[in-house]
Amino acid sequence: MILEIAANSVASALAAQDGGAGRVELCTALELGGLTPSHAQIALAREHLHIPLYVLIRPRAGDFLYSDLECETMQRDIETCATLGCDGVVLGVLDAEGKIDMPRCRALIAAAGNMGVTFHRAFDLTRDPLTALNDLIELGCERVLTSGAQASALEGAPLIRQLVERSAGRIVVMPGAGVDAGNIGKLHEITGASEFHASAKRRHPSGMQWQPELLKDMQGGELRSDVERIRGIVAALNAAAASS
Repeated sequence: MILEIAANSVASALAAQDGGAGRVELCTALELGGLTPSHAQIALAREHLHIPLYVLIRPRAGDFLYSDLECETMQRDIETCATLGCDGVVLGVLDAEGKIDMPRCRALIAAAGNMGVTFHRAFDLTRDPLTALNDLIELGCERVLTSGAQASALEGAPLIRQLVERSAGRIVVMPGAGVDAGNIGKLHEITGASEFHASAKRRHPSGMQWQPELLKDMQGGELRSDVERIRGIVAALNAAAASS
């Protein structure tokens, strides 16, 4: 059983490690669905983490239909991750018809070299998830992050179960979206999945003593992954594993 934490900062990545997570997906701007973090953030995370580090490769918010220039940006970000010694990258490209963009994904996966590749929740926007799963297996992705094409993984659990069964061990199907200590056991029971994805974040109070009214919304404190929430999810996952 593995819990992956979507860490929106180096501080969140360290919280994931301290809380017992098995892997970090480093990103920024989680409120936008996650974007590629800076070179410095990736380098610092790599220096301080002893658990596997995967980096989100997503150049902008919005859909997953990318231009040639955006694909070149992603390829260079992947090369940066390889240079910095990351364990893997998290990516996804669709075509205009809602299918996996096989040529562009192949090029990005080739750039990843020996790093692992997770296909992110662009998968949930595909026209036919079962066909898309076969495409990802053909591409050689090691895992796919999915909410079962629903707003949360619990709502999408029936489809996730189908995906786990269809995968037959050829690719890891990792539920994500709304995963917490209260539902991870049920998710494991329904889906049969062995890896799970959560952010476990909470807002930390600002240390600013001077907070003019005009800026209060901007100084509300940092939103980051929380050690105790992560420990709670890990404990619930371990309990589910022990009872299965």
